[in-house]
Amino acid sequence: MSELLTFQLSDRIMNLEESATLAMAAKAREFKAQGIDVISLSLGEPDFKTPKHIQEGAKRAIDEGKYFAYPPVPGYQDLREAIAKKLQDENNIDYKAENIVVSNGAKQSIANVMFALLNPGDEVVVFSPYWVSYSALIELAEGKPVFIKGGIENDFKATAQQLKEAITDKTKAVIYSSPCNPTGSVFTRKELEDIAEVIKQHDNIIVIADEIYEHINYTEDKVSMASLPGMLDRTVTVNGFAKGFAMTGWRVGYIGAPLWLAKGCNKVQGQITSANCSIAQRAALTALTSDLGPTREMTKAYDERRQLVYELLKEIPGIKTNMPKGAFYFFPDVSAYFGKSAGELKINNASDLCMYILEKAHVSLVTGEAFGDPDCVRLSYAASEQELREALKRIKEALSELS
Repeated sequence: MSELLTFQLSDRIMNLEESATLAMAAKAREFKAQGIDVISLSLGEPDFKTPKHIQEGAKRAIDEGKYFAYPPVPGYQDLREAIAKKLQDENNIDYKAENIVVSNGAKQSIANVMFALLNPGDEVVVFSPYWVSYSALIELAEGKPVFIKGGIENDFKATAQQLKEAITDKTKAVIYSSPCNPTGSVFTRKELEDIAEVIKQHDNIIVIADEIYEHINYTEDKVSMASLPGMLDRTVTVNGFAKGFAMTGWRVGYIGAPLWLAKGCNKVQGQITSANCSIAQRAALTALTSDLGPTREMTKAYDERRQLVYELLKEIPGIKTNMPKGAFYFFPDVSAYFGKSAGELKINNASDLCMYILEKAHVSLVTGEAFGDPDCVRLSYAASEQELREALKRIKEALSELS
């Protein structure tokens, strides 16, 4: 009976792939439940606790007893004003509170934009490698993702020329992340200016700039697309509190957008989830209006781990990697191991390799196929130095047994 009922699911859901990052994390949890010592490097989740002062901000909100009613759909006015001020002061973007919509994480922020913006058949140019949910959200909104791929030789960054060649009369939007998940790449000011010049040649294209990793940036290139000349009214800036403030479970994301699009996203969200959690919003306000010292300390720790993992990856034969400039991921090319075997097991692709490493080395990674590059795997270094050393040791040993 249950199998029969399965066929009543909509085509859009039947065709929708499960998030690869969440799927791999689930497999790792299954192994852990069996008592296996699994080191999880699959989820993009800080291993730091939410800073104490942010926790205290949430506690104060509960104790005040004023935040138990439904908040306004786009977020509390004072939080939206604080976000607008942050974007003005730190990112040089002239947003006002009316341009801000607070959502249940940056993922919902992007989903809102796609549903508010796309008509069936509209195309969205996706800079690839890309975060796994971009293509799924575009397709759920009945749009069509068009991928432009950057190779490891260019730090996985697609170019303005590739963008120019990909645009058609059906192109409605362009989406990228910088710093990038999964590659850690950071677009330079010049690269963003070149992209902006292509966009400005078209009247009806919106750029969706995913800046959720902005604080985890090891370069001097800290540039927001919306701050560039002529781009304010053509850009949606996506951000949130998960990565820079170690607030993944609080689920607070936001956009800054042209007013017409912010209103459209507000309309979408009002019908799906309504507002973000009231207490989480008060914690977010505390994060924005407090010193960034804890965020800088976390970024410093990530940088030290980045240096460590880079050196350890270079010691593994066949692994090809670059040095990421932001976020907390490596995206090494592992194609040298395709076609190799361990007994009766043959490694045909990155998915096979990830499963082999999980089963043999008890380390969880994510296949690069989910991010648009089937030659790679994603490794998160949001883990302790001890775990990272042990994980890379296990991976090296497991790979040495392939022939």
